[in-house]
Amino acid sequence: MSDKQSNEERQGGIVELVAKQGFQTIEALAQHFGVTVQTIRRDVNMLASEGRLSRYRGGAGLASSIENMEYERRQVINLAPKQRIAAMVAQDVPDGASLFINIGTTTEQAARALLSHKNLRVITNNINVAKILSENANCSIVMAGGKVRNRDGAVTGPLAAQMFEQFRADIGIIGVSGIDKDGGLFDYDLDEVMCTQAIIRHSRRVFLVADHSKFGRPALVKVGNLSQISALYTDAPPPDTISALLAEAGTTLEISD
Repeated sequence: MSDKQSNEERQGGIVELVAKQGFQTIEALAQHFGVTVQTIRRDVNMLASEGRLSRYRGGAGLASSIENMEYERRQVINLAPKQRIAAMVAQDVPDGASLFINIGTTTEQAARALLSHKNLRVITNNINVAKILSENANCSIVMAGGKVRNRDGAVTGPLAAQMFEQFRADIGIIGVSGIDKDGGLFDYDLDEVMCTQAIIRHSRRVFLVADHSKFGRPALVKVGNLSQISALYTDAPPPDTISALLAEAGTTLEISD
């Protein structure tokens, strides 16, 4: 096999791995492919110049054109588990509650599960959530202002975060991109994380919705910690380390059937 073929195959593997698992650090890619970090940096720089990846400090993520398709794909991946998670959350939301709901495909399913609730007051930075809940005549919706992210209808940035800080909600329903073994909650976008952090600070209770694929998944920006969460709703038992952290923090664990 020529060096050119080897490089092309490795670079194709990098794109495939990032598409499947999201953001990857340079060190993790080097270990995965058994090459030096310098080699991976050259690969990532080349792939970024070709528009096949986006280069971030310390790693690589999906290119924006791929991210647009990826969001549509994520809306149907693990759809049934997400719907079961959403149904559990809806059972724990009383009529008349005030809610924050953030960005994500699972939080969108939670919004659908709340369509029959009455007298909800919802503040969200998710255009899709606002559109879904607008079908419920008994729901009052406040849409956060800020920068609209075209690929998924997210409204992010300091203005959106400030909007959440003007309220105190009964429940914040949030999703994240990854939960690490130490209980850290992570996402990819700093502007998005600012909003989620504001939700956590200004909610009386925080409900985290996350299917099994989020356990151990790497992401770039830290949102917070499981100790800040009132309840985790998921579709499968988490790893033992995460279960122990939940028990230590007194966080309720709800697993769908």
